Amino acid sequence: MTEVKINLNSLECLPKCQTGIRGLDEITDGGLPKGRPTLVCGTAGCGKTLLAMEFLVRGAVQYNEPGVFMSFEESSEELVQNVASLGFDLNDLAARKKMFLDYVRIERSEIEETGEYDLEGLFIRLNHAIDSIGAKRVVLDTIESLFGGLSNESILRAELRRLFRWLKAKGVTAIITGEKGEGTLTRHGLEEYVSDCVILLDNRVEGQISTRRLRIVKYRGSSHGTNEYPFLIDEQGMSVLPITSLGLQHDVSTERISSGIPRLDTMLGGEGYYCGSSVLVSGTAGTGKTSISASFANAACSRGERCLYFAFEESSDQLTRNMRSIGIDLEPWIKQGLLDIYAVRPTIYGLEMHLVKMYKMVREFKPKVVIIDPVTNLIAIGSDTEVKSMLSRLIDFLKANQITAFFTNLSHGGTTEQTEFGISSLMDTWLLLRDIEIGGEHNRGLYILKSRGMAHSNQIREFLLTDKGIDLVDVYLGPAGVLTGSARAAQEAQEKSSETLRLEEIERKKRGLERKSKSLEMQITALRSEFEAAQEEVNKLTRQEEMQEATLSRVRAEMERLRKSDANRS
Repeated sequence: MTEVKINLNSLECLPKCQTGIRGLDEITDGGLPKGRPTLVCGTAGCGKTLLAMEFLVRGAVQYNEPGVFMSFEESSEELVQNVASLGFDLNDLAARKKMFLDYVRIERSEIEETGEYDLEGLFIRLNHAIDSIGAKRVVLDTIESLFGGLSNESILRAELRRLFRWLKAKGVTAIITGEKGEGTLTRHGLEEYVSDCVILLDNRVEGQISTRRLRIVKYRGSSHGTNEYPFLIDEQGMSVLPITSLGLQHDVSTERISSGIPRLDTMLGGEGYYCGSSVLVSGTAGTGKTSISASFANAACSRGERCLYFAFEESSDQLTRNMRSIGIDLEPWIKQGLLDIYAVRPTIYGLEMHLVKMYKMVREFKPKVVIIDPVTNLIAIGSDTEVKSMLSRLIDFLKANQITAFFTNLSHGGTTEQTEFGISSLMDTWLLLRDIEIGGEHNRGLYILKSRGMAHSNQIREFLLTDKGIDLVDVYLGPAGVLTGSARAAQEAQEKSSETLRLEEIERKKRGLERKSKSLEMQITALRSEFEAAQEEVNKLTRQEEMQEATLSRVRAEMERLRKSDANRS
């Protein structure tokens, strides 16, 4: 059998038309099929018209591709007013021949099936609009209004196919909006079969929280994301977060950044956290988690880096006021544009919408540090699994952008070394704050449970909040165990007193020894003097004896000479 080799590089890829909508081009792997129709369907209020309109506006402004918007429900004046809040000036685009707005009024009560039904009149009108501005993009909103009065399915199918073929022949990239039917993507259940790309929008309410989602049902000739993606509609238009496309191929940094607490930096190998890592601080209520977060934010801003702070419990003013009590003034950083505090209740959005909002704010503010305080409040709007999934995607996104992520976690008594929804495995550094109750006194302790990629201390430090910031001091370890607070202070005072007494005893003994030494020296001096006197006496007697002996010798010699004894000697 002959092996057939296919050169994939020689195959022509499907041309794409970029939408300009944030995130959508990534999900569609480059945009919508160029020169082909795309169906955007969904229930009322899910954002179909807005997506189609932004597709035209972005095309005209960013890619110099004029567009035609043909509406069967809203008049041109209504469209202009409805999208003005998003910053879209349709009148200006129309005046510059970048956009053509056309309202085709169709009353279903006035439609009567008599004879053959065709769209020839629509084609003529649409063709004129396209040629008048040289349009490259077309929107038809919505197709149900066009065929709503017809019940003959064969005519519907034939005319739908004819419409889609006409748009392809014209070479325009088209979006056709449709209303979702019962059990089908569209009301007629036909449009999705003749469309090259089908996008389903959904506005889902779960637990009284609304979340808009987008899913690409099909895309002929192209790879694409197949999951549901949350999207946000705000004053800047529509943004989609391609959450499932994030992987673990991000770069890592060896740069270290300060925690804002010198003693904690020492515990972390002397240099602080890794830049771009994820840090978790766990502790029960009142242990100082927010204070550590504020210290880190203050340190980042002091380095000239931007910090984005998501506060789910305190307002911006309350947070800045409270931190002044421990010597941290965040107000100057806010005024300088280095610190942005986004304070909301978690229940304002669903989990996916929070993720989209965070993604959007990070892209716009471009911080080096992101703080979420606390992540446990998100449990009110999702299950443990959903919250962990959301945070894992957020951490991957931040790591991919070399942004250091800092999270606080509210622990409950007895489970301080367990997080609420098992996110500790996602963290590179995990700090634990714990209550220490001794002698009827409540104190705080801090230690490092883990810190990947660095040597770190395994010692517990007492955590003190002072008017000059956070201080970490050594705890007392003795026979009674760990002592903190006043018990530690009392023990230290007792040890200091004992040390003082010991030093005084040593000094006393030293003085006694000095006195004894002086006494002995005096005795030695006296004995040395007595010895010298005795030695002098002995020396004197010796000299006298020698002198006497010498005298006797001379006398004998003289006597012998007188007796002439030498002559008689032989």
